Amino acid sequence: MVHAEASTFTDGLTKREVYAQVLEQARTLFEGQRNWVCNLSNTASLLYHALHSLPSPLNMTNWCGFYVLDPKTPNQLILGPFQGHVACQTIAFGKGVCGTAAETKITQLVPDVETFPGHISCDGNSQSEIVVPIIQGGKVVAIIDIDCAVKSGFNSEDQASLEELASILAESCDF
Repeated sequence: MVHAEASTFTDGLTKREVYAQVLEQARTLFEGQRNWVCNLSNTASLLYHALHSLPSPLNMTNWCGFYVLDPKTPNQLILGPFQGHVACQTIAFGKGVCGTAAETKITQLVPDVETFPGHISCDGNSQSEIVVPIIQGGKVVAIIDIDCAVKSGFNSEDQASLEELASILAESCDF
């Protein structure tokens, strides 16, 4: 059984080492648990603490969580488990960074949210963002959304690791 220590990250780890721990802990946390609420809740906490263990800019992560497909409204995301300030409750496919990722099924790596057409500002402190779709059976079922309070907070290393995490979630959850 995995306990709270899963979200404890030793100071001085590299980004690669931190993401490796996130992926390992996620797989362990998901063993025998397919409920998406449980798995996304633990993942939001795991990611938030992981990113805050790293030096700037990632320790400036100000929001980390998920939006899931709204079962009552096709082509709309609804707020899921997260860490950070209160957030937008719904986002239509094609709107903002999250909606664009959901509509295109392509990760959105945005170094400056002010330059993203139609950006939805849930938190005025957010300066950069990465959004990774979680795809199950060819359909977007959720997205990983992480905001940073500095520009260019994320790069291709974050993208690769978060896309791997999205695959693990797609395999491990019943949405």
